[in-house]
Amino acid sequence: MIVAGSQQALEITARVLLDHRSPVWVEEPGYWLARQVLTAAGCRLVPVPVDSDGLDVAFGVRKCRRARAAFVAPSHQFPLGSTMSASRRLQLLDWAQSCGSWVIEDDYDSEYRYGNMPIASLQGLDHHARVIYIGTFSKILFPSLRLGYLVIPQDLVDRFAAVRYVMDITPPHFFQAVLTDFMNEGHFARHIRRMRQLYAQRRTALVEELQIQFGSALEVLGSEAGMHLAVTLPKGFRDQELAARAAREKLWLAPLSPAYMGETPRQGFILGFGNVRAEAMPKAVQQLKSLLPGVRNQ
Repeated sequence: MIVAGSQQALEITARVLLDHRSPVWVEEPGYWLARQVLTAAGCRLVPVPVDSDGLDVAFGVRKCRRARAAFVAPSHQFPLGSTMSASRRLQLLDWAQSCGSWVIEDDYDSEYRYGNMPIASLQGLDHHARVIYIGTFSKILFPSLRLGYLVIPQDLVDRFAAVRYVMDITPPHFFQAVLTDFMNEGHFARHIRRMRQLYAQRRTALVEELQIQFGSALEVLGSEAGMHLAVTLPKGFRDQELAARAAREKLWLAPLSPAYMGETPRQGFILGFGNVRAEAMPKAVQQLKSLLPGVRNQ
């Protein structure tokens, strides 16, 4: 099903599958816009921590085994950037099957992996039709395109179509037709190859400069894929205050702490590198360092 971006995909999914007060696992930390959609649908959010292997499924089972759904970004978790391990993927799918629950898979930038083979999606591993797969062209092409898609289990297609029809019938066909031609003529595949190389250069430049300027003083997370990575700050620094100061100096930093629901969020930044030239990275990281007096290269 073609949709107007991943946000609408989640809105439709929530209307079809979830009821008021339905418990839903969400990643902690996680994507705040997804939490807003689920909250607006009246769901009860159950934060489940994320580690280097992705969502901690065992924790979620202990906390709320009978959750109606789990919202996950297994290929490149937002914001920490971890990739869900194969064992966690199978564990999550087993849980969904045994409890009659749903897995909502947000696959927003899996096309961009650096040095690793592509990761099989949860939807591709699912043999029991428990996964709703969300893809988008906002990251791959450009955000204002507002074009995405859902992969829906066969027995749910009519329900999704009915909800879609009462919302806006269908997105504009013009952009779909242009993108179809773009793909059929081979431009899309070439674009992905070219941008993967470009983003890899920018990613490498950022990681290397962070290492030069900070050493181990800042922990770098999630640099193996996507167009962002996260860094965590030493104790005593407040990321939202620093982000506001940085903005006054024309340095745009997304604070990490708002991605947490709990009362003790980690302090840090989500650093997007997709629109920053490799040669501009040293200056940007130097600006960041100037905001962190006392943080020395370790």
